[in-house]
Amino acid sequence: MEIDYLKIQRKIQKDVNKEVYCSKLGSSILLEGEVLSWNEVIKAGKIASKRGYKGVVNRITARGLDIPKIKSPSINDNLLDKKKVDVLIIGGGVIGSAIARELSKWQISILLVEKEEDLAMHTSSRNDGMVHPGIEAPIGSKKSIFNVRGNELYTKVTKELGVDFNRCGSTVLFEKNIIKIAKPLIMIRAKKVGVKDITFLSKEEVRKMEPNVLDNIAGAIHFGTTGVLSPYKMTYAYAENAAMNGVEFSFNTIVSSINREGNEISYVGTNRGTIYPKVVINAAGVYADKIADMANDQFFTIHPRKGESLILDKKTGNLINGVVAMPSLSLSKGNTKGGGLIKTIEGNILVGPDAYEQPYREDYSTNKENIENVINKHLKIVPKVSKGDVITYYSGIRAATYEEDFIIEQSEYVKNLIYAAGIQSPGLASAPAIAEEIEKITCNLLKNKIEIKPNINWNPIRLGIPEIRNLSFEERSKIIKKRPSYGEIICRCEEISKGEIEDALRSPIPVTTLDGIKKRVRPGAGRCQGGFCTPYLLEIIKNETGKNFNEITKNGEGSRILIEEVQQVYKEKPKNDSEVEINE
Repeated sequence: MEIDYLKIQRKIQKDVNKEVYCSKLGSSILLEGEVLSWNEVIKAGKIASKRGYKGVVNRITARGLDIPKIKSPSINDNLLDKKKVDVLIIGGGVIGSAIARELSKWQISILLVEKEEDLAMHTSSRNDGMVHPGIEAPIGSKKSIFNVRGNELYTKVTKELGVDFNRCGSTVLFEKNIIKIAKPLIMIRAKKVGVKDITFLSKEEVRKMEPNVLDNIAGAIHFGTTGVLSPYKMTYAYAENAAMNGVEFSFNTIVSSINREGNEISYVGTNRGTIYPKVVINAAGVYADKIADMANDQFFTIHPRKGESLILDKKTGNLINGVVAMPSLSLSKGNTKGGGLIKTIEGNILVGPDAYEQPYREDYSTNKENIENVINKHLKIVPKVSKGDVITYYSGIRAATYEEDFIIEQSEYVKNLIYAAGIQSPGLASAPAIAEEIEKITCNLLKNKIEIKPNINWNPIRLGIPEIRNLSFEERSKIIKKRPSYGEIICRCEEISKGEIEDALRSPIPVTTLDGIKKRVRPGAGRCQGGFCTPYLLEIIKNETGKNFNEITKNGEGSRILIEEVQQVYKEKPKNDSEVEINE
């Protein structure tokens, strides 16, 4: 009888390319060979998926395609050399940071390493901030289970961590009266996955809820548990609370090797020295499969899926009240939930995202054609918005596996390795629940190695930085009286004070970049995109950190704002003010 992987090989050779070969790798299927394009790489991987194997390890190459190596920090020192920890977390996105916070409940030593200069530099700062209700993912999938649970947990978590969260709900519009057919199917599905607060709206009810949407609709479905928050502020809040509770963070730290002795990891090599952990948690995002390969434990492949979004001027924010979309009815099919219009927690409207496959894991360029497609697809939902309202646009990368599901588990073959991988949408919505599950797995592993006790000093509360623009006159006056710098407005567009910027710079997680400050307290996020406030920000960063102007970067290594610092002193002569003495 023909072996299963040979049947898959025959299909791939017939439908994609004759130069693809399949074999078994542990409990997964391995694809190798060379094809003509990246699209063929993806097509082969999808054919091999969901055929009874644990995962697809796709090592097919595309002819002539040059994929850059991982971006690595240039620093090399021995800061972490011979460091012993109970838990090593690889990756400083929202998942790694949430895990760090959960584990800080215990009397164990925890170190989180991140290859960038700050947290949330990749997917966790490049998504739409939507906390999905959990209706879209396949029933019984990890996506579905963790999404529904995570959505529920956000009420408590955001309150504890001082993060703004709005359960605004999402309204899915239908132009045709097929909503009557969809209603029983959606209610059955909602009951199975545990999604609550679903309302079916008539055209008149939609107009009351969202009065500015297009006229040509028959009705809508409203998911009341949908929420919005800032994904990067959520990441920082998790990490800051973890740091307050004893977790260590090391930035500009990239994992370069993993050494196994038998079926356990003995040490992890980095550019800053060798670390000896009892347990390793792989939360490395788009590089999670590369970390698995270093441990000789790869059973899945991440194929980067890109999406592009636009942000509209805040003056349009009052045109919608929550999330509004017109996606396909084919739930759980395709690579995206369709995108739409999202009123962000800050009051802007976010448009998108779309989704398409591409080979680059850190390419955040934007494409004119994709931007136009997003505009044409979604702006029509609210006729009062236009292209002229766009103030910026950006892209993000999803860490998709060919199985299109989360990997939340202990390794089959490496006893002290845990995976929080393949976290694409709805990863943000699922983060609290994923962290909760990883905490359980980690504690069960550690119990076999050491005695672990609850951290009796654990404090779940983190006070956020006051947002002066949202306070009453009396509240502002009280803060300004104590901290006069809160009365000095630096960013006019977003009404951000010097005090807010100073407090961001003094947070438990060090931050020294312009983008790091922007994502924490929003100077430069308004209409002028930093055109006015950037010089003031540079001066505040310099005064707080002691860095020279030419050492301050936009988002880390290789992004200096100023190349060389030149000091000029001008003196006016009393008798002739047109003559100027210049000293350099």
